[in-house]
Amino acid sequence: MARRTIKVDYLARVEGEGALHADVRDGRVERVELNIFEPPRFFEALLQQRDFSEAPDITARICGICPVAYQMSAVHAMEAACGVQVDGALRDLRRLLYCGEWIESHVLHIFMLHAPDFLGYDGAVEMARDHPVLLQRGLRLKKAGNTIISTIGGREVHPINTRVGGFYRAPSQHEVLALKDELQWGKAAALATVQWAAELPFPEFDRDYELVALRHPEEYPMNDGRIVSNRDIDIPAAGFEEVFEEVHIAHSTALHSRIKGRGNYLVGPLARYGLNFDRLPACAQAAARDAGIEGVCLNPFKSIIVRAVEVLFAFDEALRIIERYQPPEDATVPIIPRQASGSWATEAPRGLLYHRYDLDADGSIRVAKIVPPTSQNQPSIEDDLRDVLSANLALDDERLRARCEQTIRNYDPCISCATHFLKLNIRRGERTASCGAS
Repeated sequence: MARRTIKVDYLARVEGEGALHADVRDGRVERVELNIFEPPRFFEALLQQRDFSEAPDITARICGICPVAYQMSAVHAMEAACGVQVDGALRDLRRLLYCGEWIESHVLHIFMLHAPDFLGYDGAVEMARDHPVLLQRGLRLKKAGNTIISTIGGREVHPINTRVGGFYRAPSQHEVLALKDELQWGKAAALATVQWAAELPFPEFDRDYELVALRHPEEYPMNDGRIVSNRDIDIPAAGFEEVFEEVHIAHSTALHSRIKGRGNYLVGPLARYGLNFDRLPACAQAAARDAGIEGVCLNPFKSIIVRAVEVLFAFDEALRIIERYQPPEDATVPIIPRQASGSWATEAPRGLLYHRYDLDADGSIRVAKIVPPTSQNQPSIEDDLRDVLSANLALDDERLRARCEQTIRNYDPCISCATHFLKLNIRRGERTASCGAS
């Protein structure tokens, strides 16, 4: 009986600890397990009994690359609990801040983490020898996103200017308009990136995902919208826990999310794009058409193109906001805490991010619940790996390892992932081959 075992004892440079194990018997994939072990940081417990105003700064520490996403979900959930809605220039500033995060996060993934998979390099450093102009473009694009975050949020990592009700300080019109020239360059560079990404070599691989994302009646979603799917889900954020559930899987300490009574689903760029193509500006729609992905894209390997389209959108949206920006009279809306529950979802670069907070009358947090995108996508990553392995068993050990790495990286499960992060022990009969990674 022919048996092949693919075992990854440790996924280096991911957000937590992870492992991959797959068993193949007689040409059939019997088991695929992706184990993501998050460090026991207990953020939901840390938030209990803290004042509601502390949530944005505490939750920002969950991720050094996506702190804005956690801050935005937290402030909106708190405002929902307190019956307050933030509009006008303050809402625009929040959306502009989110544009900065989408840019810097997507660009880091596209150029530094994902591109080497397609171009045949061990990493971005090796790729830079042959593609210095490409990497320089990526670094400059990322810097433009970071500059937006520091201008609006006070600093690039874990912004300190965000608060429930708005901001501690609203930037002047001059400060915001100072971003314009670099953003105009960035928009042109983002279009060139879409065109470049469209020419990469992609495996033939589509899956019939249930796509889940926010949808807004007028905008490509970031901070606002109903939670929808391509299979008839259409609910407010407050209905999230009625439709979705987290379950414990024996092979992982990370919770898996699924649709009750239905199963796995996909969040992130492919889902956002597939459910909101008509909400993209004309420039992004045209770029997507030229790249051959108009409408819905169900090939996860082409997520690099979709991310590039979202970068183009983010630059276009940032320019639209700064050109009309007028500083608000007040940087924050008064918030009076009350005993209530507030839920919200925003679109982090990696997908839907859900927060719920139950408050006591004095504003202290009684219960906090946070469902990040990676835990929602983990079952779909396993499904992809199972299908990719089944379709590629004829590959030799090294090429199969590379394809598994690329399959996981399609999701950008953590921005700290390095190009070399898998170690595979592949057993073919009595022979064992070890493919190491640093």
